[in-house]
Amino acid sequence: MTDAANPLLTPSALPYSLPDYTAIRPEHYLPAFQEAFDEHLAEIRRITMVRSMPTFENTMVPLELAGAVLERVAHAFYTVSSADATEEIQAIDEKLAPLMAAHEDAIRLDAQLYWRVKSLHDHLDESGLDGESRYLVERHFREMTHAGAGLDDEAKSRLTALNQQLSTLTTTFEKNLLADTKDLAVLFENASELDGLADGELSAAARAASERGHEGSFLISLTLFTGHPYLASLTNRESRRLIMEASRSRGARGNANDNRAVLTEIVALRAERAALLGYPSHAAYVTADETAGTPDAVSDLLHRLAPAAASNARAEQEALQAIVDESEDAPFALEAHDWAFYTEKVRTAKYDIDTAALRPWFEAERVLQDGVFHAATRLYGVTFTERADLVAYHPGARVFEVHNAGGTALGLYVLDLYTRDTKRGGAWMNPIVSQSALRGTAPVVVNNLNVAQPGDGQPTLLTLDEVTTLFHEFGHALHGLFATVNYPHFAGTNVFRDFVEFPSQVNEMWILWAEVLDNYARHYETGEALDAGIVERLRATETFNQGHDTSEYLAAAWLDQAWHRVSTDAQIDDVTAFEAEALAEIGLDNPAVPTRYSSTYFAHVFSGGYSAGYYSYIWSEVLDADTVEWFHDNGGLTRENGDRFRARLLGVGGSKDPLEAYRDFRGRDADIAPLLKRRGLGG
Repeated sequence: MTDAANPLLTPSALPYSLPDYTAIRPEHYLPAFQEAFDEHLAEIRRITMVRSMPTFENTMVPLELAGAVLERVAHAFYTVSSADATEEIQAIDEKLAPLMAAHEDAIRLDAQLYWRVKSLHDHLDESGLDGESRYLVERHFREMTHAGAGLDDEAKSRLTALNQQLSTLTTTFEKNLLADTKDLAVLFENASELDGLADGELSAAARAASERGHEGSFLISLTLFTGHPYLASLTNRESRRLIMEASRSRGARGNANDNRAVLTEIVALRAERAALLGYPSHAAYVTADETAGTPDAVSDLLHRLAPAAASNARAEQEALQAIVDESEDAPFALEAHDWAFYTEKVRTAKYDIDTAALRPWFEAERVLQDGVFHAATRLYGVTFTERADLVAYHPGARVFEVHNAGGTALGLYVLDLYTRDTKRGGAWMNPIVSQSALRGTAPVVVNNLNVAQPGDGQPTLLTLDEVTTLFHEFGHALHGLFATVNYPHFAGTNVFRDFVEFPSQVNEMWILWAEVLDNYARHYETGEALDAGIVERLRATETFNQGHDTSEYLAAAWLDQAWHRVSTDAQIDDVTAFEAEALAEIGLDNPAVPTRYSSTYFAHVFSGGYSAGYYSYIWSEVLDADTVEWFHDNGGLTRENGDRFRARLLGVGGSKDPLEAYRDFRGRDADIAPLLKRRGLGG
């Protein structure tokens, strides 16, 4: 294959440099990566061979320009490998993982490059650089130091080996999880076993079964987290048990997809790497370059919240058990697979709300156009126009062009809504093209969800949780679209991990905001608005079941910390026992409230970017809740408020310290009180 035949090696001619996925084939990826690696290394050599003393112009500017081809190829590939991971793509990912790790180390650990960056850092005060340029030097120096650039050659050699091993293992973890999740999808022969599901949900299950060759049956695919949305509706207790049991057994069945040995090796290698870099644990290594600073700061927050959350969960459990005792002919002890079902009974009795019955008011297209997009237009003035002429990486992914209020072009937004066997679980945002004034690029971002697709001609009716997920992920997309920076290092969501969830969590506030809800929550057949009384009762339920929801989240956050606080001399032979001990330590070992992610399917931390960082969601929620209070106090959904939030927070990307950006927006540091109130945890 010649370079000319590889569409990844030349800039795309499509609008906004959207990759030409119609021309890209799997066999293009590895050769393109190798070419891009070589070019990137050559660009770095040209920087380090400069004989004159380091300046911002001869070191930092070419460093930021370097790697453009690699970024283009990587964004194109990793978008596909997460959202449409065919066997061929997975095989490429496995080969690529150690190659990518080795290349990244070749750059980050380059001694001559580090010397040049350090020299600039040592003389920052007399540099006269603007704020973003100064921060660029600070971040490159900090990140290279943190990565091990200051180690001796022997230590660097071992570090590179560790990073390559870890890249292979995390890819294996993801591959195993995808395969086991697919294998454990629960097949039901009769619709009666799925009593309680809506017609659209049954249609989706029938479609999923048919696609696997099981005509006439119903297949329930598993979600990434422990529970499942259908557990709230299914009247058949055995069906609920089967789904929950399948979910909790992923990666721990002793088959080819078992992740226990994989994750313990990941933990051991991360601990060794942290020690090599001078840290007592992987958690200490990670948090040292986050806003939290130390694992102790994380522990303090989690331990502050856990006792009240556990107590609230026990009170909720007692209420649910009372419902079971009163309503069942043969009462039983409430178990994890019963919680969501009886919670809905309590919600209905206490608030007269059946959330499953609300689905006809949450038709997906209307939620997108008249809810998600509408709120963004009201707040920021941006508009969205579908571009059917632009083809994304999968037929199910839709492309929208985004314009600013004045009509200037901003970028592209891609939405990939539906689940499929080749898509990893959960929901996420990632860039396909990153914005940079230096490189002259505009943003292209994608949101992926895993909504079950109904049969042809059937409407896609979302649960309230799925509506929340769409608004949440779109908050990440806005961050990626709005960040306007000079240097690609700061593009989009390239911020500290424990800050990155903040903009997405803030965007959830508009779901029940009157002007937004009334615009999108319309019955898909009649156009009838959601009853005002129901809306008020929905708002009244915002702290409902928060004991359970907070406990399951905190359990996962603490489990992540426990795995990554171990030292190099730890010997962990029993994953189940380790997990049980960790949850007991923080008082979140209630069997009826399992951790949101058990270790063997905890993709966030063993194959994603959240290792020792899953606490980020609650850490960011302190800022989020405080910001929601600010919007309420300052008039809510107004362009003035949106422009302030965009300019001072979303628009800066990673180009300034995030807590400094927050103080610039809010006028002070965040207060934890709004979070405690939201979570029903007292003051």
